[in-house]
Amino acid sequence: MEETTRNRNFIEEQIEADLQARREAGEADPRVRTRFPPEPNGYLHIGHAKALSIDFGMAERYGGSCNLRFDDTNPTKEDTEYVDAIQEDIRWLGFQWDQVLFGSSYFDQCYELAVKLIKKGVAYVDDLSKDEMREYRGTLTEPGRNSPYRDRSVAENLDLFERMKNGEFPDGSRTLRAKIDMASPNINLRDPAMYRILHIPHHQTGDKWCIYPMYDFAHPIQDAIEGVTHSLCSLEYEAHRPLYDWVVEQCGFAHRPRQIEFARLNLTNTVMSKRHLRRLVEEGFVSGWDDPRMPTLCGLRRRGYTAAAVRDFLERIGVAKADSVVDTAMLEHCVREDLNAHAPRRMAVLDPLRVVIDNYEADRTELVEVENNPNDTIAGTHGVPFGRELYIEREDFAVEPPKKFFRLKPGGEVRLKGAYIVRYAAHECDEAGRVTCVHVTYDPETRSGQCERKVKGTLHWVPAREAVAAEFRLYEPLLFDAEADDGRDFTERLNPASLTVRHGFAEPALAGTQPGDRFQFLRVGYFCTDPDSAPGAPVFNRVVGLKDGYRA
Repeated sequence: MEETTRNRNFIEEQIEADLQARREAGEADPRVRTRFPPEPNGYLHIGHAKALSIDFGMAERYGGSCNLRFDDTNPTKEDTEYVDAIQEDIRWLGFQWDQVLFGSSYFDQCYELAVKLIKKGVAYVDDLSKDEMREYRGTLTEPGRNSPYRDRSVAENLDLFERMKNGEFPDGSRTLRAKIDMASPNINLRDPAMYRILHIPHHQTGDKWCIYPMYDFAHPIQDAIEGVTHSLCSLEYEAHRPLYDWVVEQCGFAHRPRQIEFARLNLTNTVMSKRHLRRLVEEGFVSGWDDPRMPTLCGLRRRGYTAAAVRDFLERIGVAKADSVVDTAMLEHCVREDLNAHAPRRMAVLDPLRVVIDNYEADRTELVEVENNPNDTIAGTHGVPFGRELYIEREDFAVEPPKKFFRLKPGGEVRLKGAYIVRYAAHECDEAGRVTCVHVTYDPETRSGQCERKVKGTLHWVPAREAVAAEFRLYEPLLFDAEADDGRDFTERLNPASLTVRHGFAEPALAGTQPGDRFQFLRVGYFCTDPDSAPGAPVFNRVVGLKDGYRA
């Protein structure tokens, strides 16, 4: 019902209008064909997730197909490592491509079409350096100037372009440019570069090529060859659309893909620039691309975010025409909702304080039952060993408690989750005055489920003897948000408290936990088992806290 009643976004409206026009024209196969074209020079992040959800989502919605096409036209930082990682991320999100393709597979066709444009007189080989080209290009308010090499003959351009291909010239010495209009108000049409010289091996083609097509030239060719109907891309390509259409037209393609732009995703307290993310990794600010503080999909997955939560978030933010910044709290809200519904409940103590129940037999152990998930009626319970010595959170005891402190304190009593009501008896301190142990007594008539007496405080705990020593990694935003254009390098906004490591204990049922397992630790937050875990020595990443700071 939701699908039939929700408002259509502007991309859907344009696609539906196109489909109607194609049906009316009697087109035999008016299906939607899209593509997701990541460059394999890094890992996908949450911003890419928005783009791929639109590309794949539109194909799904209209019964079409979506290709995964790697934009590997620049071999300087591309690698098969990223090809594999990108496929893994897309699968994790639950999308399925029609074909896996590579932009490099079209290098022969791109070269032939470049020769065609030279013969048409709309492309030429330029000897200007990169800096000189920038100088000749002009500004947003001043027209550019023609290159002194713009009027080379077709024969000379063909000869030079072939020699470029044959490797006769060094990197950067010559460029193939489109001959359009150096006075165009759209700076992208001022004779843009189509090919550059790069004597670098390619991860797919090896040493076959030393010239590589530019994105603005290769991309529309690839779309046209594949029969892409709608080339969906982020808003920064809006000014490139006239060039996209020019390439398709000048190359003589009968099929004309339609480019539609949407606003990219920006989140508070993070960066989305692949260049910035690479710097964080290479300069050691984070442990790697999958560091749980990173906005990469592999980082979010390692932290414990679910694919369902990410897709829910992407659906909620929708598709817009104007750039905006989304509060990270909204993403956290989505994963919190998902984990609250599905994550099993367990107990863990991150900052342990020893508790001794003085009137409980020293050699006695009993099992108490704790619910697995109160939101799931069939989830049942699990047993936790209960004995004379326990650990509670240090913050759950106060010698001089503030007002409305309903946890353990002198003269007070609390219930231990799933077990008994205990009353304060005494406490011990070290030489520095730090509390090292709290003594309590328990009432054997108050076992949970068998006693109606109520107390205001209920504490989580773990048994001291059976507890599993564990590491807990607590994450905060990687960056502090800054005022717009404050001029600082983004690394100056890095949060020094983005990672806090604590060593505590978890209930014994977690001794065999596996990487990727997710839990709600009662009264603490949602956690995920990290790959750094070892048998009997688990490591847990805090996915998100219990408190929800998002307001719709």
